This record gives sequence, C-alpha cells and structure tokens, in this order.
Amino acid sequence: MLCKKVIILLSHRLAFLLLFSLLAASLVVAQNKTPSSTAPGLDPKTGAPLYETIVEDWSSLQIGKSELAPVKPLVAQTEEHEKFTRQLVQVKWRPGDPLDLWVVLPKGVQQPPVVLYLYNFTEDTDRFMDNGWCERATSQGVAAVGFVSALSGHRFHDRPLKQWFVSELQESLGSTVHDVKFILDYMSLRGDVDMNRVGMFGEGSGGTIAILAAAADPRIRAVDALEPWGDWPNFLAKSPVVDMDPNHTNFAKPEFLKKVEPLDPVKWLPDVKAQLRIQQIRDDAVTPMESKDRIKAAAPKQAEVVRFAAPADLAKREGGGSLFGWIKDRLQSPDKAASPDQRAVAQQQDKQVAAAKANSGGNK
Repeated sequence: MLCKKVIILLSHRLAFLLLFSLLAASLVVAQNKTPSSTAPGLDPKTGAPLYETIVEDWSSLQIGKSELAPVKPLVAQTEEHEKFTRQLVQVKWRPGDPLDLWVVLPKGVQQPPVVLYLYNFTEDTDRFMDNGWCERATSQGVAAVGFVSALSGHRFHDRPLKQWFVSELQESLGSTVHDVKFILDYMSLRGDVDMNRVGMFGEGSGGTIAILAAAADPRIRAVDALEPWGDWPNFLAKSPVVDMDPNHTNFAKPEFLKKVEPLDPVKWLPDVKAQLRIQQIRDDAVTPMESKDRIKAAAPKQAEVVRFAAPADLAKREGGGSLFGWIKDRLQSPDKAASPDQRAVAQQQDKQVAAAKANSGGNK
C-alpha cells in the first residue's frame, strides 16, 4: 500500500496520463456497444448520461432533499473459505452508479463488529478479492466491508475524461459520504453484524471521507484515518495530486473552494464523537505539511494523532497485518478510551523528528 503511494508520487504525471489513456480506450470500446447492455451509466432509450439526471445535495453531509432511492441489492457471488466467507453484492441508490460491496464475514462468529474499508481514490476493489487481505481484515472475529469512492475504479464510466475525482471534488466527497449512510442501512437490514460496533478505516481521500461520514452518522463508533486529505485552500494549491491536471490552478480559485468548503474535515473534526486515530507521514507529500498541521490542530480531544517520519516508520509499527489492530480493539472493547491527551504523543514525536534532523545537519 505505502510502496504504491510512493511510486505514484514519483511519477504522478505519467500515471495520470496513463490512467486517462486507459479510460479513453475503455470508453471507445463502450461506445461501440449498445448502451442498454454494456453501459450502466447511460439511459437505454436515449443514450444520455444518467449522471446528468442525479438530484443530490453534495454540499451536505446529510441526505436531506437529495433524491436517492435504494434498489434491491444483487448478490453476485458467495465464496466459502476456511477462515471467512466473502460475498460480492451490487447496490445502487443513484442513477447510473451501481456500487460493488465486498462483504467479508469471519467464520464461526455470530454478530461480529464490522469495519468499512475505503482506500484512496486511485484504488479499485482488487484488494478485497485477495484472500490474504480478507484473512487479515477478519482476524479477531471482525467483519469487513470494502468499497470504492465515487468517480473511482469501476465507478468511473460514461464521463468526459476531464472529469475526475479532484476536478469534481464536491461530488466525489459528498456522494461517497452519502454512500456510507446507505451502506450502513444495508448492513443493518442484513442482520448478520453488530451495528452497535461499527468502524471505518480510510486511507488518503478515503480517510477524509471516513472523518466526514463519522461526523454525519453516529453509528460509526471508531475511525482510523491514514494520511487523510483536508484543509482545502492549502491542499488544492500545493498538493502534487492536483498538479496532475493541466487545469489545476482552477482548483484554488474562490468559486471552487466555496463548493468544497462545507466538506473540509478541518471544519468537521471537532464534531466527531467517535474514537478516532489520525496517522500522518511527514515524508508523504500528497497532503502538504500545512494541511497536516491544521488537521492535527482540529482533531477532537479524544483523538490520537500519530506522526511518522517516513512510510518505513509506519511499516515498522503497523506492518505484519497489525495496521487494522487499533480499530478492531476499539470495536471489541467499545469502552476502551484513548489516553487523556493524545496530542502530547504527536507533539513528542514531532520534537524527536526535529531533533533527529538537527543532529544530522538538517538533512532528511
């Protein structure tokens, strides 16, 4: 996971062009087929994009007046393994936007706690099909539900190539926060997990959405956010992610910032009541240091804010399948509280990093 992120950072412009080339090729293929059978995002009668018919308030964390109606879920496949059962379910509540849910249940556990997993917008659902990942996610008797955000992976289709996760950031974030609400509703209707013990793990843009979803939905009792994005004025002006778009200067303009201002985790972090851990990596340039500082400063009192100097330092502590241990512990023991002031932990680590830099002549 972290190695992939480093590779993306080192070659983000090339990766962006390659991604768009692949998307272009897929769209050409789709256009040569009949919309009714191969293009879920097109009206079967007119061929018009269904996303243009969506009525949804992306500026609000709540559903509000949005016209979203769940249809009957489609169970595509169920696989029985020694330690877990994995099920692929297609759900939909938005025109032209079917969503794949991977529900992974631990064997021999009745009503397990459940964690929703949402990775960065660059990721699709491949990891949820990996047996090793499923074993790690369901260890300690915890269920896992994996999905991808709007305008990501299999959910990016029938769109102009100039539209992508960041260029449509209000839609990307607002839609996916709303998705979390409907996913939790679906899991509640299934009746096979304990909805009083729900957590969410998010990485990158997924970490941002996890924070926003927890602010919106009290059913989420614990959140683990790894390198979350946020502080949009600084992030959209300085992050290498936005540099990938030739029109990236538009993202720092007042009209764009006004649209995403209601979806800034810095705004909502003080309202999060769930147990919360935020993990930041100083050498990860995706989220600028100014934004990292603002996210840390906005974290609520119960939050644990942990900083690592480099990805390797995170791997030392959280490698070997232990990355998910923190959130599982909080759901297995709901009353397990953070230490009185977790900011002291982050501050001490910052001092240690600064001292290390000073001792090495300021290099690092």
